[in-house]
Amino acid sequence: MIIHGKGLKISRTKLSFNYRKTMKTFVIGDIHGGLKALIQVLEKANPKKKDRLIFLGDFVDGWSESMEVIDYLIKLNHKFSCIFLRGNHDDLVFQWLKGDQLNDNWLQHGGKSTQKSYLGITQEKLQGHLSFYENLLDYHINDRNQLFLHAGFTNIHGPAREYSTTAFYWDRTLWEAALALDPNLKTDDIRYPKRFKHFPEIFIGHTPVTQIGKTKPVKAATIWNMDTGAAFKGPLSMMEVNSKELIQSEPVYKLYPKESGRN
Repeated sequence: MIIHGKGLKISRTKLSFNYRKTMKTFVIGDIHGGLKALIQVLEKANPKKKDRLIFLGDFVDGWSESMEVIDYLIKLNHKFSCIFLRGNHDDLVFQWLKGDQLNDNWLQHGGKSTQKSYLGITQEKLQGHLSFYENLLDYHINDRNQLFLHAGFTNIHGPAREYSTTAFYWDRTLWEAALALDPNLKTDDIRYPKRFKHFPEIFIGHTPVTQIGKTKPVKAATIWNMDTGAAFKGPLSMMEVNSKELIQSEPVYKLYPKESGRN
């Protein structure tokens, strides 16, 4: 069973054993306007048409090519089977593009570069981008019961029972709890977080692992954090979810030497 987000359509796909065995699923961390880094990892990974690409959100805000990243992803979706998840920065940009109240805090955290990238966009292209942002998924559960979402969820019964959809792209407690958990704690211990028991693996972004001195995806408990600090001094990361084959770009700031990103 494959589930797309809370309140969104549910589709069921039967895959043959051979197809499941040969297809790959790649998960991609936070891009933050770094189109050059995205192109690098995709060229290195060389995915096939039958493969699936799952993007964990935060496509925008940081480097100078936020609008161009969205253009690229829209085109990529015609070539591959893509899952696009909603990040907090994507939601902020969507609210701005719709003409809602401007978030001043957003401007200080990458929004200015996104605003600049959207200067001169045609009305036709803008409508395509608005549709892209509007149709981003809150979360995705694949046929192996692996969960993918940008940030986290707070309900102990799982994401389907979440009270507010904003948790999917703003919550940090899932990752904080995973980092703080005693690695020797057994899953049947009453202190073991119930949120971790619903899925064998959960893939998130949102909180850069560079904050704990890492530049590769970090696993804590059942949670894989794929945000390797592309918006700052780290690379963009792409990983095949079953083999854990890792593909990384150069540190993204080296691809944009005249810019500061979110540093």
